[in-house]
Amino acid sequence: MFSIAIDGPASSGKSTIAKLIAKKYNLTYIDTGAMYRAITLACLLNKININDPHRLGEILKAVNISFAMEGDQQKVLINGHDVTQEIRSVEVTQNVSKVSANLTVRQTLVQQQQEIARQESVVMDGRDIGTVVLPQASLKFYLVASSHIRAQRRYQENMAKGMKTQSLAEIEAEIIKRDQYDMTRTHSPLQKAEDAIEIDTSNLSIDQVVDQLSDYIDPLQ
Repeated sequence: MFSIAIDGPASSGKSTIAKLIAKKYNLTYIDTGAMYRAITLACLLNKININDPHRLGEILKAVNISFAMEGDQQKVLINGHDVTQEIRSVEVTQNVSKVSANLTVRQTLVQQQQEIARQESVVMDGRDIGTVVLPQASLKFYLVASSHIRAQRRYQENMAKGMKTQSLAEIEAEIIKRDQYDMTRTHSPLQKAEDAIEIDTSNLSIDQVVDQLSDYIDPLQ
C-alpha cells in the first residue's frame, strides 16, 4: 500500500495539508492527533484522572473512535457520536499532551493506525508517523513554522469556528510549552525522521505547500 507520513509540531499545517493531499491523490486521510484528542475528551467528560494509567486503560476499552465523511468534511466520532468540534476545545488542547504521552494509549492507537495502513493507501499526520507508526512510509514530510506564525493560525482557526479562545500571546506560550513537552517525552517524542523531507510553511500559502509536496509525490504515482 502507498503511504505518506506528515509530521511536525502543533499548528504547523499538518492536518490542512494532509487533507488536501488525500483528496488530490484519492488517499484515505487519518488524523492521528484527533484520535488522541478523542481519548482526552472522553477522559474529561468521564472525569478520569489523566495521570492515572489504570483509568486511562479503562477508557481505552470503552471508547471506539471512528471517522466519517460528510461532504468534504471528515467527522470524528466517539462511540458513534460526532465530537469533531468538542475535541478542538481549549480544555482538550491543554490536556492532550499528557494523554498522548501515556505508553498504553500510544501503543493502542498506533496499532489501530498501522492496521488501517495495511488495508488501504493512506496519508497520516501526527508527531511520530514517520518514526513510529509508518517507518516504512512511501514518503515522509516534516512541516515546521515559527511559534508566532503557528499561534496566529491557531487563533484564527478558533475565531473562525466561533470557539472560545485565548489571547495570541497565551496561545504562543502554550504552543512553545507543547513543543518542549512533545520533544522530550519518553515515548515516541516528536522528531524528524532521518529520511523525511522538511518544509518550512511559515511564509508559504496552503497551495504552495501542497505544490511542494506534490513535486515529490507525482513521480511515485
